[in-house]
Amino acid sequence: MSPIQVPDAPVVLSSASVYPEKTPVAFEIAAKLGYDGVEVLVSSDPTSQDIDLLRRLSDYHQIPVTAVHSPCLVLTQRVWGKEPWGKLVRSQEMAEALGAKTIVVHPAFRWQREYARDFERGIARMQEETDVVFAVENMYPVRVRDREVVPYAPSWNPLDRDYSDVTLDLSHTAMSGSDAMDMAQRLGDRLSHVHVADGFGGQNLDEHLIPGRGRQPVAELLEYLAGKGYEGQLVLEVSTRKAPDRQARMRELAEALAFTRLHFAPSPEGTVDNSGSMRERIALLRRRSTTPQRLFSVDRKGKIDGGDDPDGPTG
Repeated sequence: MSPIQVPDAPVVLSSASVYPEKTPVAFEIAAKLGYDGVEVLVSSDPTSQDIDLLRRLSDYHQIPVTAVHSPCLVLTQRVWGKEPWGKLVRSQEMAEALGAKTIVVHPAFRWQREYARDFERGIARMQEETDVVFAVENMYPVRVRDREVVPYAPSWNPLDRDYSDVTLDLSHTAMSGSDAMDMAQRLGDRLSHVHVADGFGGQNLDEHLIPGRGRQPVAELLEYLAGKGYEGQLVLEVSTRKAPDRQARMRELAEALAFTRLHFAPSPEGTVDNSGSMRERIALLRRRSTTPQRLFSVDRKGKIDGGDDPDGPTG
């Protein structure tokens, strides 16, 4: 049997995925596991705010910074000052200096009235000044007692607005009860960035589970994007804060990487249309197989090496 080549996918590690460890650990883990880059979440961690330090980490580990997540979380309201447009200007400066292709930004909070009023037009103006893409992320309403409260303006849902580029976050679709597949299809070419994660939704929990551990159609979405020739970034933004140590954290991030790369690989040529579901693809491959199951390992370049013992341990 000749080796199978799994196509390269731009799978990136968010520095948020190593929390409570710091930004340098994201570069170290990304390099060890074979990620294609790092998305830097600008936070209270001084390294995440320092262009020179980030450049050194990138050069040392040979891992590019492919995206910058602007400090627009509730917990980062004081990072880079209180003025929201100033935060975006500094995010743009960082992205351009590091060669990142995308800036992830959240819609304004409702209490940021002037910022919210001009948000859509302001993002469009900034986009005209740079080749770096501003990709506005889908957010979610929250439940307070018996009513729904929307903390974002002009809208938490990018389908309601005319942003030229959008980040689709699959933990946020779980929170909002959105149909992730429908949202991706309706966004069309505006979908330029994906935060790959999972979640069950409900109880106002933004879970950011390892893909495959929740109820979101992560595998189906990745296969759909592969079939559409998606060229944007796939960023693993997952929570590993409950991991007891570094090795456990690395195992979880290795699982997330393998899941994403393998499901993003297109269907075997001539077997099934790209619109086919994961279940249909697996069923077809099983019908064609006349030999016992074999175990495979995937190296950093995406090559699969077949094992000889069909009864060996599974990973």
